[in-house]
Amino acid sequence: MTKSSRRVAAALLVSAVVAAFGAAASASAEPAKPNPMSNRTTIQLLAFNDFHGHLEADDGQTLDEESDPQRRIVGGSEFLASQLDRLRAQAPGGNSLTVAAGDLIGGSTFLSGLFHDEPTIESMEALGLDVTSVGNHEFDEGTTELLRIQNGGCHPDDGCYFPEQPYDGADFPYLAANVELKDGGDPLLPPYEVREVDGVKVGFIGMTTKTTPALVSPGGIQDVDFLDEVETANRYARELEEQGVKSIVVLLHEGGLNAGTFEQCDGISGAVVDIAERLHPEIDAVVTGHTHEPYVCDIPDPDGEPRLVTSAASFGSVISEIELAVNRRSGQVQRERTVATNHLVTRDVAPDPEQTAIIEKWNEISGPIAGEVVGTVAQDVTGDANGNRAIETPMGDLIADAILWGTAGENGGAQISFMNIGGVRASFLVDQISNNEQSGEITYEEAFNVAPFGNLLVSMDLTGAQIEEVLEQQFQPIPLRGSRPMLALGVSEGFTYAWDDTQPQGERVVPGSMHLNGDPIDPNATYRVSTLNFLHEGGDSFTAFDQGTNVLGGAEDLQNLVDYLETHPGITPPPDRVDGL
Repeated sequence: MTKSSRRVAAALLVSAVVAAFGAAASASAEPAKPNPMSNRTTIQLLAFNDFHGHLEADDGQTLDEESDPQRRIVGGSEFLASQLDRLRAQAPGGNSLTVAAGDLIGGSTFLSGLFHDEPTIESMEALGLDVTSVGNHEFDEGTTELLRIQNGGCHPDDGCYFPEQPYDGADFPYLAANVELKDGGDPLLPPYEVREVDGVKVGFIGMTTKTTPALVSPGGIQDVDFLDEVETANRYARELEEQGVKSIVVLLHEGGLNAGTFEQCDGISGAVVDIAERLHPEIDAVVTGHTHEPYVCDIPDPDGEPRLVTSAASFGSVISEIELAVNRRSGQVQRERTVATNHLVTRDVAPDPEQTAIIEKWNEISGPIAGEVVGTVAQDVTGDANGNRAIETPMGDLIADAILWGTAGENGGAQISFMNIGGVRASFLVDQISNNEQSGEITYEEAFNVAPFGNLLVSMDLTGAQIEEVLEQQFQPIPLRGSRPMLALGVSEGFTYAWDDTQPQGERVVPGSMHLNGDPIDPNATYRVSTLNFLHEGGDSFTAFDQGTNVLGGAEDLQNLVDYLETHPGITPPPDRVDGL
């Protein structure tokens, strides 16, 4: 058969098929059924949390061995941005949104923290963040500073870092549904954000943990109340429903603990479980954070139906990819078809050039300060907030020693000092090289990374009984502390005690075990105690410090640490001072 005859035969066959189809359609009383797939769409959500200003790629950054037994190198904003772009390119129909669950700023590394986290906001804008919740660390410098971060304006003390480019605020919204002004009861920031994707409206409700007042300095948040997460989310879910928004996602800065790998949900525990089980059934997914744990879980809602709850570790190490399957006609998420996957932010992609330019821009003005050598370390001193905050650590004790040094004698008369492990944000390592310094040298940048919060030293009188009460407050129940009921204190040289965690709350300090320079602590005697203003004001729920009298302020904690390092070369790990913790 020739090509011409094939075309004629094919044309005749098509005509016959069309005619037969038309006849069948005319004979049928029922209209042709639409393709059911046309009513469905998939919306990709890319989520992360607890970035904490980690712009630069840390040479040794990995998840812990439990989360990633292979200990692959991860993180860095250059690679986070590239991996986000890679995943977006795979989004069905290009339907993709990028969201976060708080603590993008605060407790940040030197490059971001030195400039009050303006570099991180610039980075988040460049990598395409659409919306985020606040976290507790967004309140580290108070509500006024958080509003500046959102709305713009140069820093009130530092001014404009680039006068020709004044800081203009974040181009993505911070959501704070459960943070309300005491005067009037309005939300400090918008409670939710609605985005339309492929004809579907998706509502995002953003919240921080209700325990935030115990996690930041109270002085900066006196104008707001932090409300219950479940009651708040359910109230706004109903409001969104009334507006016709049927696909609802909660961005929650509270979390849980996972015994499995970053891809799993093994024995999930912590505050997030109770919260997730009580959130309104119309809420379709919960993106969480705060505990720096990675997980992908199905936790039953109040109707007993499984609902996705995810978390992406911290420091830009993991991206949670959620594929929301939505019925376009009803706007409802089809949970049985909705899936989630956690992806490691590995460095097997080209670094994003825009992120590289942002890092170089800020490094140019921070470099002269960053590389200044302020001390030396002879042996690794470890045990910071990135590890177990429930135990005594060498770094915690070292910082307590530095506080004692800065508040002793005429500077406050302190005899005993305490430091919260959660406030120690990095360790001192012999082979850590940040600015081409020699092995064992500690730079200003490395000191800043340990103490980035700008706290002040405070000395006070406490009785022996009150000191014991402070120690007992290391353990407090979950309703007060959320996902971290145990928060240990580092203690200074000369002070020792024993801890028994088999005993009930309030009875865990072993009777008679507290000593100062070998002498028993007298419950009725008065001692000079020093710490940070964060703890003195009740931070981390250590309210017993507020009983202190004859209070005397002191130096800023970072400057005190730098001065201590300059006068104590060759630091080594302090010996343990607590038996049983």
